[in-house]
Amino acid sequence: MKLKTLLLSSLLLATIASADTNATKTEAIGYIKLLGGELKTQLLSNMKKGSQELDAVTFCTKNADQITKEVNAKLPKNATVRRASLQTRNPNNSADAVDKKIMQEYLAQIESKSFNPKSPIKVVEDANSTRVYKPLLTKAVCLKCHGENVSDNISKFIKENYPKDQAMNFKENSLRGVIVAEIKK
Repeated sequence: MKLKTLLLSSLLLATIASADTNATKTEAIGYIKLLGGELKTQLLSNMKKGSQELDAVTFCTKNADQITKEVNAKLPKNATVRRASLQTRNPNNSADAVDKKIMQEYLAQIESKSFNPKSPIKVVEDANSTRVYKPLLTKAVCLKCHGENVSDNISKFIKENYPKDQAMNFKENSLRGVIVAEIKK
């Protein structure tokens, strides 16, 4: 009888822990969508206003960090959302060890053609927090500032504003980086 009670208790605890993880994952995905949506909406809106040649990279230089801060100000105190990359343009988007490991996993999946874009989310839990990752894959529009054939005007702007830039020479559907939401326990 004691064994049966112990097994049922263990099963119940595992079910509760799984439900908590799923709720945290859902919450974190919401934060990722909030940041990604805000950045994308404002970038596209800004590109429509002008010539588009320098508008996107100028917008990102001047506004992306501020938009990230504004989104984080809306989140609960135990949550943050940010972008990270292995090949940074903005040093504020540098990856930590966990970010790097996750991006290396994405790169390996993409290279082996086992990457599933319909379920790209990765969850990393430790004693202190839950991190949820969503990959950022380059689209054709991204290549204007991050591709192999960047215009001279954009290239000059990037060199002037980001002398240590590494975020070039991407192809369409390359892994540009991740958006990561972290929720402290």
